[in-house]
Amino acid sequence: MKNTFLKKISVLALGLLLFAPACTNLDEELFDTVTDKNFLLTEEEQLAAMGQAYTSLQALGNHANIWSISELASDELVVTTKGGDWYDGGVLIQLHKHEFTADNGFFNNAWGSIYGGINTCNRLLYQFKSLGLPDELLAELRAVRALWYFYALDAFGNVPLVIDYEDVSIPSNEADFQTGRTKVFNFVESELLAVMPLLSTSTGTDRYGRMNQAAANALLTKLYLNAEVYTGTPQWQKTIDAADAVIASGFSLMASYKENFAIDNTGSTENIFVVPYDRVYAGGFQWVMMTLSYASSNTYSLTSQPWNGYAVVEEFYNSYVDPAQNPGPQGDVWTGLAVAPTTGTVDNRLSNFVVGPQYNADGTRTEDPGFEGASSAAPDPDGILLNFTPQNNEIHPNGWRQGGARIGKYEYEKGGSNNMSNDFVVLRYADVLLAKAEALWRLNAADPAALAIVNSIRTRAGVDTFAALDANNLYAERGREMFAELTRRQDQIRFGTWGAGWWEKAVSGPTYEIFPIPQIQIDANSSLHQNPNF
Repeated sequence: MKNTFLKKISVLALGLLLFAPACTNLDEELFDTVTDKNFLLTEEEQLAAMGQAYTSLQALGNHANIWSISELASDELVVTTKGGDWYDGGVLIQLHKHEFTADNGFFNNAWGSIYGGINTCNRLLYQFKSLGLPDELLAELRAVRALWYFYALDAFGNVPLVIDYEDVSIPSNEADFQTGRTKVFNFVESELLAVMPLLSTSTGTDRYGRMNQAAANALLTKLYLNAEVYTGTPQWQKTIDAADAVIASGFSLMASYKENFAIDNTGSTENIFVVPYDRVYAGGFQWVMMTLSYASSNTYSLTSQPWNGYAVVEEFYNSYVDPAQNPGPQGDVWTGLAVAPTTGTVDNRLSNFVVGPQYNADGTRTEDPGFEGASSAAPDPDGILLNFTPQNNEIHPNGWRQGGARIGKYEYEKGGSNNMSNDFVVLRYADVLLAKAEALWRLNAADPAALAIVNSIRTRAGVDTFAALDANNLYAERGREMFAELTRRQDQIRFGTWGAGWWEKAVSGPTYEIFPIPQIQIDANSSLHQNPNF
């Protein structure tokens, strides 16, 4: 089904290059045969055109974009400088240490993706309206645009609200150009509520990778969960109500956590909204390159050599295991070459990581011929045999090449390329359940329903249940379940830990709770004003 959807929207580029609304009358000879009179007449053509709104979301799986700024600035992930590798002008260190500045190129990449996606939705809405296409299609585009504005609201706060493709003029009062976080919050909420009755209620394969009512309600759940951060006013009951609407849609937890992230995860009963990727039809999901070692190409028989970048912060990895008792599985549980621990209760969400000694496809140990020998300023203690230790020695300048557990959340394909075929999970049922549990807990810390929800998540993970909920165990459980799913930064801000110190990061102030408007955007548009203290 995924490939069928991707094949349908792959004709989009040709169709939209040749089609434009008939808003001018030019006396020139047209050599193409696609016009506003014979294009977008069939459901298949309309779906193909609308597909560009969805393909723009493929930026989420790339390096140096929306996902990167959120995850690398959290306590989950880090990219250490490994001699001459990965310094990149210090932008990665800035993110981790909360010393980032407005000229960090990652922010401009994220801003470009967000407003590129918004502009695509605005353009398609203009075209669809001019052709009188069904309200259901317009509603779907508005829901995708609301998702983009949610990312803008969350990351940059005070952003321009541009919803009219024809009128992009700057308001006479330039102070109104950036509308403020509360107004953007209200826009996202009102848009989702307005389109809700027009969106499909189907959660079957016919709506796979497309916005429906369940996805809109899941997005509302996330919006309301963070309402106090965005607007100063908590919305816990609205969080519960939106979550209940998702629960009524018929989703359920998968028996196996990791199957939500398998190479073919189209059958997940838990993934509410995904960005479909495919190594042939829809590339760009590149975690396999971003996190694995150069030598990991031998483990997975990859056609491209990974970049040896993103690693897990040790303290975060240790939230799953007690290192004094049990280091957890060694290797990669997806490959079948992992060595299972012999004692203790094992959290099956350790599939989130590739850690420990690495093996080639034939079962022999993987070697890293470029390891730091004894003559190096930071010799790797494990020598030539590739061993992803949970520990990192330093963030700069001589981080261990083998240091840190690596991201293993999504299954890596044997014989794969630099592009992965797993669908990127944007909205997931477990997140909705945990949001409801948190809202219930914040209204009443002793609410048994909140405890029951969290314990259902822990039971699926194969670990002991909690006797009671408190801020610490609820926060930690969200971290374990939602690792690398664009939620940790939100959780840290909401639970008040974002400014705390962690490995190689000192205590930071509230300035860094939102990212700076990219300086290059301000230089190009005098009506844009920087967020405070940047």
